[in-house]
Amino acid sequence: MKRLITISIVLLLIGTPGVLAGGFQLNEHGAKPMGLGGAFTALANDASAVYWNAAGMSYLNGTNFILGSTLIAPASSFRGVYPSVQTNYLKNDVFFPSHFFVTHSFTDGLAAGIGFTTPYGLGTEWDADWVGRYLAIKTQLTTYWVPITVSYKIVDELSVSAGFIYSFADVLITRKNSQTPFEGDAFVKLDGNDNTAFGYCFGLMFKPIDILSVGATFRSEVSYEFEGTATTTGAQQLLDEKQLPNGDVTAKLKTPLNIVGGVAIKVIPELTISADFQWIGWSSYDSLKVDFTDPDYSDLASPREYKDTYIIRLGGEYSISDAVSLLGGIYFDKIPVDPERVNPSLPDSDRLGLSIGVNAKLTEKFGISGSYLFIRASQLTVSDSKEIYTSGNSPFNGTYNSSANLLALSLTYSIN
Repeated sequence: MKRLITISIVLLLIGTPGVLAGGFQLNEHGAKPMGLGGAFTALANDASAVYWNAAGMSYLNGTNFILGSTLIAPASSFRGVYPSVQTNYLKNDVFFPSHFFVTHSFTDGLAAGIGFTTPYGLGTEWDADWVGRYLAIKTQLTTYWVPITVSYKIVDELSVSAGFIYSFADVLITRKNSQTPFEGDAFVKLDGNDNTAFGYCFGLMFKPIDILSVGATFRSEVSYEFEGTATTTGAQQLLDEKQLPNGDVTAKLKTPLNIVGGVAIKVIPELTISADFQWIGWSSYDSLKVDFTDPDYSDLASPREYKDTYIIRLGGEYSISDAVSLLGGIYFDKIPVDPERVNPSLPDSDRLGLSIGVNAKLTEKFGISGSYLFIRASQLTVSDSKEIYTSGNSPFNGTYNSSANLLALSLTYSIN
């Protein structure tokens, strides 16, 4: 029993990052970029360039601000476990990751920026007594980034940037575990945080002619070491005999590096088309090691087997006047893990995103952007799951369906 509960906590920790679309990455850092389907690397023409491509800051004038938030409402269901056809639904929840960016141009070519955003996170919550309660009930992970960037225009056509990223994160996870021969289930809770993680980024913007822009960015891996507490409640006899672990644990997590290339072309004076290819180094999440402070429990590690993957993005902006433009976008996000490793903490699959939006300049200094994004995941049927949901080593085979609705709003202010 002691080993069973310990392994369950390890599996719980391993499921920690699985709370988000496209692995556990968020790409919503401004309403205008979201309205373009995230194809913003070669444009980066507002203060959110701090995140998307800081080399774009050198082409901004004066001081620029962006403040906004994104409403994210995910939905998911699981039909199974096979051969059962019972359908369980993810609890309705709404998340509001926010963003804030500031840029300032010191000279004609030198600029700096700072921001605050959430690049990885969100969460899932299933009913406390559902069939997968031994794999996941509630999972919440949030990482926060504070990028500090500098850009320099080498020549009028070429700008480069470099930046430092300070990050902190927190996690909360709950699940149940069988405690046979005792009645009912043990309840496992983990909460933890890491307040000192770091990364770096580079960017490039090349504008050889007026109608063409090329951009590229590199964002490094960020390594977190969560320090937290595992709390298990269950049969008193198991608690007295220390068969249910309660105490301090640490768990390491490394977010993937990102390499993005993009191009933007002004097809006609009113219409700009942009495209991005985003490579994501998810292979950094190949395993998770868990250390128990209490020497009665052995430190463990388990594979996650994530693979490097990609996102293809396409966006368009059409100006209907000098002050108002319409936005549209589409992207395809390739699943980073084989179906056999899909876990209900993240019902992942190949994803298609469709977005629309509007960008408006209300006054000479003040503007507003709003966008809507619908994400639809391909139906995924798992027939050879390596996720074990009972003490009898039964695989969690079944069918996942997932989608999400996102609304973003950003306010902009410029001082020239």
